[in-house]
Amino acid sequence: MGELTLTWEIKPFNKLSLEELYRILQLRQEVFILEQACVYNDLDHKDQKSNHLMAWSGDALAAYTRLIPEGVSYPDALSIGRVVVAVEFRGKGVGEALMIRSIEAVKSLFGSRPIKISAQQHLKAFYRRLGFQQTSQPYLDAGIMHIEMRMEPQHS
Repeated sequence: MGELTLTWEIKPFNKLSLEELYRILQLRQEVFILEQACVYNDLDHKDQKSNHLMAWSGDALAAYTRLIPEGVSYPDALSIGRVVVAVEFRGKGVGEALMIRSIEAVKSLFGSRPIKISAQQHLKAFYRRLGFQQTSQPYLDAGIMHIEMRMEPQHS
């Protein structure tokens, strides 16, 4: 198999096509609800206030994150949520590329502010490599242990 080529797009909710929205919700359902066997309210009214980062491989949605402004998930921080890589694109560096682009995009969209995430605990080392620090004790969310993590803005 050759080099993986992804096309990256960021759109606010009201600019998503119906097909794009369907693919996003389908990928989130496949991974979070079916694969991870979580029963939770995915449709939480944050999508409309967020921007959406999509990585396409042809017409397949390979990866996705939700870029959330300050005051929506956390009163004092930006956030990146619904971090998801389709099963067939895992183990190829897509997750790291997705998060690096998400961090850059959230800063570009909303300014240099702290970024907080609710991370699945088993991914702590992955997020630490990207610059996040654990800021909470582990807690159960939708049947999976999570931790809050935070990245402070870089001042030059």
